[in-house]
Amino acid sequence: MTLVNRVQRHLQTHHVATLATNGLDGVWAAAVFYVHDGWDLYFLSSPTSRHCVNMADDARVAVTIQADYSDWPGIKGVQLQGVVQQLGGDAQTRARQLYGEKFPVVGKLAQAPAAVVKALAKVGWYRLTPQRLLYIDNSLAFGHREEVDLTLALP
Repeated sequence: MTLVNRVQRHLQTHHVATLATNGLDGVWAAAVFYVHDGWDLYFLSSPTSRHCVNMADDARVAVTIQADYSDWPGIKGVQLQGVVQQLGGDAQTRARQLYGEKFPVVGKLAQAPAAVVKALAKVGWYRLTPQRLLYIDNSLAFGHREEVDLTLALP
């Protein structure tokens, strides 16, 4: 399996990214549920949250995506840096559609609990475009990292 295939499968089979931002009060990390389309990650969050306020001032972010491993040799994950943009219009509609496919409660708002519907009415939708992405796979060697060529066509 190619590196690109391994990373795409990792993005598909995981759900939470740790998003690191920087702002006036310093660095901050937050967990966000995400969906991906190609290399781009989409997530939603409150525009008033500390990480979103930080991103409004500085769109540069870092992200890690990995499971909670109990042993070092098993660790596999993604590390990336990129820029975030708040979405509107057709881009927001597309993000909602992708998100709803992975997280059905968002895709089927008519059937969602009232609290979820109310919360989703207040969120902002965001796209993270990676500028650099590394895949960590300790099963190959301790500390093994490979950089993904983000210009390669996806399978």
